[in-house]
Amino acid sequence: MDAQSFLVATFIAHLGFASFVTVHAFATDRDAGKWPFLTLAFGLAGIAAYFFYDESSGPGGS
Repeated sequence: MDAQSFLVATFIAHLGFASFVTVHAFATDRDAGKWPFLTLAFGLAGIAAYFFYDESSGPGGS
């Protein structure tokens, strides 16, 4: 696979992942916040962070 094909495929995949996060947040009435943008940039890592990051468990959270 040449570099241009790889970059196009990666961009399309990340765009799909970001769309999934946005639709999921809308469907579950959850605030998507920064996660669609991070998912667009980082792909699967952004999806994992969207599902597993809990802002309430940070410093001062319970």
